[in-house]
Amino acid sequence: MLNRIAIAAAATMSLAGAALAQTAMPFALDWQFEGPAAPYFMAIENGHFEAEGLTVEITAGQGSLDAIPKVATGAYPVGFADMASLIKFLDQNPDAPVTAVMMFYDKPAFSIVGRKSLGIENPKDLEGRVLGAPPPDGAWAQFPVFAEANDIDVSKVKVEPVGFPTREPMLAEGQVAAVTGFSFTSFLNTTRLGVPEEDMTVLLMADHGLALYGNAIIANTDFAKENPEKLTGFLRAVAKGLQDTVNDPEAGIAAMVSRNPAMDRELELRRLELALRDNIMTDWVRENGLGGIDDERFARSLEQIAVTYEFKNEPDPGRYFDGSYLPDDGSLNVQ
Repeated sequence: MLNRIAIAAAATMSLAGAALAQTAMPFALDWQFEGPAAPYFMAIENGHFEAEGLTVEITAGQGSLDAIPKVATGAYPVGFADMASLIKFLDQNPDAPVTAVMMFYDKPAFSIVGRKSLGIENPKDLEGRVLGAPPPDGAWAQFPVFAEANDIDVSKVKVEPVGFPTREPMLAEGQVAAVTGFSFTSFLNTTRLGVPEEDMTVLLMADHGLALYGNAIIANTDFAKENPEKLTGFLRAVAKGLQDTVNDPEAGIAAMVSRNPAMDRELELRRLELALRDNIMTDWVRENGLGGIDDERFARSLEQIAVTYEFKNEPDPGRYFDGSYLPDDGSLNVQ
């Protein structure tokens, strides 16, 4: 009897010790809990973070310019943000302890979304037509580079400043022929207003000359130096969560719905599928693995950022992205 009690007590102490060994790594998203965030929730749901000794709580955000300072100040050890926004932030705050450690959107979602019935099928079709563009929109910020790469005469494009809430309704009503926006967001918002999918044209800027990368997982560099194995474990768990999501997108959405019952399951599943197809699981990622970057492309992306942004300091690719924390055990070979 005493032996059984001793064994039970030892088991309880062992479990308690394991629980105490867990490291809290809160994760700051750049936006709301939408379909493309499913891999992180799958990493929680399927125990991948727990297996790495991590307790991860995911927090919604209000854009990259909200997520980046959260990580730079150390309020969050890891976050998710647009690469171009991070580069500009670090140019203006060169001593900020933050960098990208895993590329997640190999292709950014920056797009021109238009309607075939309004004459938009190719980039040059924008000439002579009205383009709706919210001034703060990330895709609109890339338009000069997109226009230059596709030989678009911008003097022939009538740009209509629009608000985010009115962007897709104006496209649906035919007040503009196309809009700038995120591919999966503007596409889905417009089709939900009654425009048939076959009437929609999505011109992903990354497929038309834009070398920029999209969103990446960022880390506080002080935390990374002190906890390199924890950071690598976090990235490995994310990769496994992505593989689970690729294998079963509906399960990925279910993992989110359990934490956000008000979510439109059908809408977010479609958004997730589009993001996986166009932004995350690209041909390059399938061939080279998740998380890394192509140095030549990254150099071109910095040149393109300089078209619309004046760097205060000499651009330093090594300051913006550090791939040394990526796991090397094959977990990045997501298919």
